[in-house]
Amino acid sequence: MRGSCRLFSLLLLALPCGLCHGREPAPGAVTCGSVLKLLNTRHSVRLHSHEVKYGSGSGQQSVTGVEASDDANSYWRIRGKSDSSCQRGTPVKCGQAIRLTHVNTGKNLHTHHFPSPLSNNQEVSAFGDDGEGDDLDIWMVQCGGTYWEREDAVRFKHVGTEVFLSITGEQYGHPIRGQREVHGMPTANHHNYWKAMEGVFIKPSMDPAKHDEL
Repeated sequence: MRGSCRLFSLLLLALPCGLCHGREPAPGAVTCGSVLKLLNTRHSVRLHSHEVKYGSGSGQQSVTGVEASDDANSYWRIRGKSDSSCQRGTPVKCGQAIRLTHVNTGKNLHTHHFPSPLSNNQEVSAFGDDGEGDDLDIWMVQCGGTYWEREDAVRFKHVGTEVFLSITGEQYGHPIRGQREVHGMPTANHHNYWKAMEGVFIKPSMDPAKHDEL
């Protein structure tokens, strides 16, 4: 009996400290530095941007939703409110403030008090240069557990204006015919659920300096 207790104690000492305290990141967690596409689960379109500016409102780079799953302009990089607050490979927690940086243009997902062109909700744009914008680029991840899991449908609530990243189905004409309007809505509802889809995910690690890509 005494030998069994000693063996159990040695096994506990051998466990990684995160495992001992229940803090081991889930293998399916979305992590800082990952590049992914986001699917609106209600309308089955992916969050998208491109070098097309709004013809009204802010005149900034437009953000839309597209049906195609293979469009390279639908990739976004997960970053923290500051780079030091979201080290590469660290799982994103529910309630954490993040930035979403459009990979191909280096602009951040952004919203502000301009009306959106089709629905008259709040305009969502892409803003900044080389990943640097302003305080209106910050979104809070809303999910039900400890971490943002890849299979979860989550919401993104804008920290500055408290709207939710949403799509309600309005479609643009020329020059982006068929693409859907993305906007901010003041209420949480079925139009503002998003799911992580295609991408390159940095594996969760207790040591952010050590990571692998899937």
